[in-house]
Amino acid sequence: MTIDDLQLHIADGENDTTEFKRGVDLRQIGPALAAFANTQGGLLLLGVDDHSRAIVGVSEDPESVAERLTGFLQSGLSFPCSARLGRVQTPQGWLHWVEVARQRGFEPLKYGGRVYVRRGRASVEPSPPELQELLNTFGYVVTEEQAVSSAGPADIDPAAFARYVATLGIDVGDEPALPLETDLRIRGAVVERAGQLCATLYGLLAFGKNPQGHAQTGSFWVECVAYDGTDRADPVLHVAEARGRLDEQVDRALGWFRASGRSETHAGATRTDRSAVPLGALREALVNAVCHRDYAITGSRILLEVFADRVVVTNPGTLPNHMSRESVMAGGHPRSRNELLATVMQALRYMEGRGRGWPRMRRDMRQHNGSEPALHEDRDSRWVRVTLLR
Repeated sequence: MTIDDLQLHIADGENDTTEFKRGVDLRQIGPALAAFANTQGGLLLLGVDDHSRAIVGVSEDPESVAERLTGFLQSGLSFPCSARLGRVQTPQGWLHWVEVARQRGFEPLKYGGRVYVRRGRASVEPSPPELQELLNTFGYVVTEEQAVSSAGPADIDPAAFARYVATLGIDVGDEPALPLETDLRIRGAVVERAGQLCATLYGLLAFGKNPQGHAQTGSFWVECVAYDGTDRADPVLHVAEARGRLDEQVDRALGWFRASGRSETHAGATRTDRSAVPLGALREALVNAVCHRDYAITGSRILLEVFADRVVVTNPGTLPNHMSRESVMAGGHPRSRNELLATVMQALRYMEGRGRGWPRMRRDMRQHNGSEPALHEDRDSRWVRVTLLR
């Protein structure tokens, strides 16, 4: 790229594919390179004032600058970044340029653990919808066997893992005992990636110490909301967050509901508590939600809502593996989206029988108030909703 080419870019000013920097501050360069790589690619010019567009030059040794930039492109970002480097000498000093191509890998490029995209003249972190679209573009699909790069074997709770293995009739203390990391690998709770052991999404959600403590899994929990009315526009009475492992999320959401979703009747001095909906039916809806939600949809949570006339569980995603509403409501042969997670919940006796969930909910609701549970699916907005009438 000649000085004439560079001057044309400078004359056009900064935009979504061009950025200027006066010096070689890698802390400022990192977000710009990641943003270009994740968006349309772009050109970074070093030695140009971003306000006046004047060439100010870089006074440092040009070979040293080139080495720093090359090293940063190889190891300063979440993975090596493809780019062309060059420089030209001007009366004001050296003008360096870095031309970044649009990257396509397994996931977006990050700097300092953060994703950046280009928005006009700025390199910014994407909004949740933008991030989801970016992940979809990269083909980054979160499944239960996906490695969570920020988590390792130390993030797995050995006691929780041992409890599950014990349900399989295996005593992890028997001799000869396998090292914990080996046992975790055998059962899919950790996998090796780039020479290091990482916890899988399944491992964190089933056995993790703090499953929501990582950027990749931060939205995988149940949000609980009670309203003083029949609409989301009505005043909110109670809000809670049911976090933790899948079994803990179900238990905590049910515990919150027991306190928020009951009514009282009095006969003389005797008080009788009555649940707004059968706990068994709600438990089944919550278990199905945490087991079958689409974990490729980040930034969205399972939602448990209590209204004056109904209780609603909304789950990110569509019905798993092309199941229809009719087959689910008839108790048809189950096909889990997350088979490992469903197996753990069945072993822990949260799922008493595969395929029996909806028939049990129908029975419980009929006995409770003669109503039927309702199942709705929106394939465009990607959610599944179960409604239980109070």
